[in-house]
Amino acid sequence: MKVYIDTVGCTFNQADSQIMAGILKENRVELVDTPEDADTIIMNTCYVKHPTEQKVLTKIKKMQEQYPESKLLISGCMVEIDPEKLADAAPEASWIGPHKIKSTYEIVNSVHEGNIVRETGFSSEPKVGLPKVRTNPIIHIIQICEGCDGFCTYCCTRFARGRIQSYSSEMIKKEAEQAVTEGCKEIQLTAQDTAAYGRDTGESLADLISMISDIDGKFKLRVGMMHPKSIMNQVDPIIKAFKKGKCYKFLHLPIQSGSDTVLHDMNRCHTVDEYKTIVSRFREEIPDISISTDIIVGYPTETDDDFKATLNLIKELEPDFLHISKYMHRPGTTSSQLEEIEHETMKERSKALNDLKMEIAMKKNSMMIGSKQTILVTNKGRKGGYVGRSDGYKTVIIEAAEIGSFVDVVIKDAKPTYLLAELDQ
Repeated sequence: MKVYIDTVGCTFNQADSQIMAGILKENRVELVDTPEDADTIIMNTCYVKHPTEQKVLTKIKKMQEQYPESKLLISGCMVEIDPEKLADAAPEASWIGPHKIKSTYEIVNSVHEGNIVRETGFSSEPKVGLPKVRTNPIIHIIQICEGCDGFCTYCCTRFARGRIQSYSSEMIKKEAEQAVTEGCKEIQLTAQDTAAYGRDTGESLADLISMISDIDGKFKLRVGMMHPKSIMNQVDPIIKAFKKGKCYKFLHLPIQSGSDTVLHDMNRCHTVDEYKTIVSRFREEIPDISISTDIIVGYPTETDDDFKATLNLIKELEPDFLHISKYMHRPGTTSSQLEEIEHETMKERSKALNDLKMEIAMKKNSMMIGSKQTILVTNKGRKGGYVGRSDGYKTVIIEAAEIGSFVDVVIKDAKPTYLLAELDQ
């Protein structure tokens, strides 16, 4: 049996694929690098945005047309969010929901024998501690919890991932220790909302960060996205944990809009001022921290004034990273009952925000020219050289280095999305 796994989506989805690969490998299933070599193709889908949905549907169609002899098994969020569309797109395909991946081998085996298997629904079984095949041998992803306790009006991911389910901090620490022992240099903690970790179990993200930071060995810890409403009452403990030294100085804190009216309509459960207070506290205590945020442009109730408020907020905050999404209805969401903003208006707003994003990124990266940085080299560059991450999780390109090494560099040039460096002699 030969299996190829194709993954679309976030770090959490990548971890799901790595677990499926690990379970298959443990059961002596051969994992192949190209779909033409496989007799079973697993497509791990993402469904968070409309463009991603179109990408997934295109891939499903392509796999069926190009590899008609192969069995197709669809996994990921689409399975739970939009089964009707999936059934139309791939009527002969099998399914495995995000909460059922512990059954990957049994399902793949049954599919290989010619059965159509569709395993969906929720489960309380933890994913931490399961075998993984890492995409990058020096980077280990750990899912610390699944689901969230929010009800954002535009989000369909919660229909696939469910309510918050936190995993044992001791199990998470054990997995991280094992990864470091095996030579990993970066541990990534991922969740739909890492700051919500422990809300259902009485544990906390700050304590978890501290536990992992105390593991012996030289490695970096990247903490994934936090919802502002979830971090508000634990800002200082999390800052204290960040300052232990293992964490990247990197905070991914999506705001989604600079207008309190729109934030209320989105049911985000935080205000602009509350968000600014969180960022200010981190910058006061960790001055060189990188701030990453997300904006949804063109939410159905967003007026010109609301969008101006967003532009003004981004000008004020000057985030190091900004992820921009154009609003589009998602299946089952409350906001999908509203009338969408005209496409041309959304396009204009998106361009204005993107222009500002590039201006800020160029300004902030240029300020780093001449500085000395210690970077973790993570992989080869697609266009040559080697890629590393600075302490603030910025991408740094150098001509030559050993993957997995920490090297001292001097920043020589800056682009909006990366820095160019030379070894510090």
